[in-house]
Amino acid sequence: MTTRILTVDEAVSLIHSGQTLVVGGFGMTGYPTRLLTALAETDVGNLTYISNNVGEPGLGGGLLLRRGKIRKAIGSFFTSNPEAVQAHLANTLEVELIPQGDLAEALRAGGSGIGGYYTPTGAGTRLAEGRETRVIDGVPMVLVKPLRGDVAVIRAWKADKAGNLQYRMTENNFNQAAAMAADLVIAEVEQIVEVGDLEPDFIHTPGCLVDVLVESKLEPDMLGTSANVAVSRKKVDAHRLVIAHAALEELQKGDVVNLGVGIPTLVADLIKPEHGIVLHSENGMLGVGPEPSTGGAMEHPINASKVPVTALPGASYFDSAMSFALIRGGHIDTAIIGGLQVDAQANLANWAIPGEPILGVGGAMDLAVGARRLIITMTHTDKQGNPKLVPECTLPLTAANVVDVVITELAVFKFIDGRLTLTRLLNGHSLEEVTSKTSAGFAVDLGNF
Repeated sequence: MTTRILTVDEAVSLIHSGQTLVVGGFGMTGYPTRLLTALAETDVGNLTYISNNVGEPGLGGGLLLRRGKIRKAIGSFFTSNPEAVQAHLANTLEVELIPQGDLAEALRAGGSGIGGYYTPTGAGTRLAEGRETRVIDGVPMVLVKPLRGDVAVIRAWKADKAGNLQYRMTENNFNQAAAMAADLVIAEVEQIVEVGDLEPDFIHTPGCLVDVLVESKLEPDMLGTSANVAVSRKKVDAHRLVIAHAALEELQKGDVVNLGVGIPTLVADLIKPEHGIVLHSENGMLGVGPEPSTGGAMEHPINASKVPVTALPGASYFDSAMSFALIRGGHIDTAIIGGLQVDAQANLANWAIPGEPILGVGGAMDLAVGARRLIITMTHTDKQGNPKLVPECTLPLTAANVVDVVITELAVFKFIDGRLTLTRLLNGHSLEEVTSKTSAGFAVDLGNF
């Protein structure tokens, strides 16, 4: 077992045109920015890039993209980089979308010698088209094949000279799985220490998986929008706060809850210790606390919105494969996610709009089928005034027959005995107004709350 310690330039010289790169990181956290930036300065191109995202504009993989060195990107969320959208529209970037949990598990499978696995994630959706599907124990399951690359480029917090790696806070994310899923593994690390200086109990990736170490100090300019909580893009208005307060009232003491991006993130700011609710973040954290008043990802973990957060007493960190195993395995009591449409059959559409580039699916498909209870928070109508509660979804499905509760700024609906039912009017809105803005048929039971 021999791990080489190289400079950044020496390490990237081992990567060649036409290869497939597996890249760790979630947003810019736990992301090998220095190595990817150096790679962008070389003549290497025609790369296939497997990662959750492609970095922010001009940073890391974002610089590779800007310079036309990525031919194909395989991952779950590329819309965070508008240059990826532009490249795809210009037909210079091929994109293959895969749900976030499948990305983590497919990499783990690729590094474990597993020929594939079946999952309920994505069944009945556009992403399942052309893929083998079978019913197992009454549940539609989609076959996901393993992912593996020629080179993995990852980031860890510490390494010893034998290549053992230790990750910090939410910087593990996809790195642990990526380290298993390539023939050559290059790890960019904050600090290299002597063999024996890392406690065996705190080693996350064993040195037998790591071929090359590169020491590179983390700098704020490597973290993009996660560098400071002050750049949080959270949108707060009166309607959204009404929805968030109503969502909080649906939760029970002791619930383990995942909050999606957008309106659901506002719920986190309302939770108090006496609520006894434990928040889960899909990038690898249980016990999420409120946003810090200052600081960024240099000092704090981040949540699924890539915003710095705090860790409550008893919090824990883990990699993305474990995080989505918790989701798909039914260990999350409630997921609160956004929606574009919900129909009378409890189907959800929230990831794709016809006519717009479909470059991001994230973890919504995993959450929709894995959480024990699914709450959808959304405005009652779209920007054109069209109802979002509809007889049948016209947008591409995220998951079928999964929604339990829908909360808008006007009302709360629940699926009771399989029927969409209005259970509560919010903020003084009338039944007549709700009816006029809802195209799906619904029952009324205002005594249910």
